[in-house]
Amino acid sequence: MLQTLKKARAPKLMLVAVMGAALAVSGCGKKEGESGGSKTVVATYKGGEINQTEMNTFASIFFSQYGPVEGNAQLQEYVLKQLATMKILSARASDANKKAAETEAKDQIKQMQDMYDAQEKGSFDKQLKELKVTKADLETYITMSGSVVKEASSKVTDQQVKDNYDQKLKVDPHAFDVASVAHILVALKDPSDPTGAKDLRTKDEAKKRADEVKAKLTAGGDFAVLAKEYSDDPGSKDKGGKYENENLGTTAWDPAFKEKAIQQPVGQIGSPFESSFGYHIMRVDKREAQTIDAVKESLKSELADASISDFMTKELPTLDFKVTAPAASASPAASSAASPAASPAASPAASPAASPAAK
Repeated sequence: MLQTLKKARAPKLMLVAVMGAALAVSGCGKKEGESGGSKTVVATYKGGEINQTEMNTFASIFFSQYGPVEGNAQLQEYVLKQLATMKILSARASDANKKAAETEAKDQIKQMQDMYDAQEKGSFDKQLKELKVTKADLETYITMSGSVVKEASSKVTDQQVKDNYDQKLKVDPHAFDVASVAHILVALKDPSDPTGAKDLRTKDEAKKRADEVKAKLTAGGDFAVLAKEYSDDPGSKDKGGKYENENLGTTAWDPAFKEKAIQQPVGQIGSPFESSFGYHIMRVDKREAQTIDAVKESLKSELADASISDFMTKELPTLDFKVTAPAASASPAASSAASPAASPAASPAASPAASPAAK
């Protein structure tokens, strides 16, 4: 069914995801003599090198979901390229950007600790211990990340931002539209079934129920009350059926649901329509296009991220980057590996996306 925002214990990778940009960490983490810790040089580049301790520490924070980096040749090479990229670019950052990143790092560490410890006292330190890193290690990591991002962002021009904005509008006229909707879902599948495969009702039964809801709304029924009574969407039924301020250019909504949010007149309650989940009755409460000024910072960040990625793929090879670690056994590539500036863990979205509900 529809995805839900279930309050759950933060996963390990939230330590990274909270930062907003997953970049590299070096010179921290496992200490010399610990398992996997070594000063053995595993990669070199013009003006620098990476030792095994650095690689393992970085991998334990950023790539722990893929398992040990050693023994996975493709993952190991990718990790080392990211780490080299971050070491080089952070060294190039201005003193002002380094200082600002250091200040922000301290604030972010506090926010992360508060988030974890609010759920269970001591859980932040427990997570760090499991990752074999210290708070100081994490601060070093965030400072490095921030300095690289700030430096890249400072080089993005207003003209580049405008060109990016215009290009996105050419591809998708609704790229910057934001909508708030309320809906009632009459589902075909049982929302309590984690597999999303258990039938709840037939299509004909769903359509009949949806028509019944629409008739009650037309007669003056309260949308929020009817949503709580009839809707099978666990992510919105107790909130009046509402999803607010959703970016239509990037939303994971079902295509039919998104199309209605784009086309249906604001303020009107539409007729039941079908999506991959069943039948919906929608009311569009708001729809407006964001100006370039409203999205300037996000576009700037996107361009900065792209420049970091470009460095890794284009400039790093010209700096004689070489992996010197012993050849690892062949193994599958780290699929969906994030770019150096991408978040490593997708945040859950409470939206009509085509995937089972979070249990």
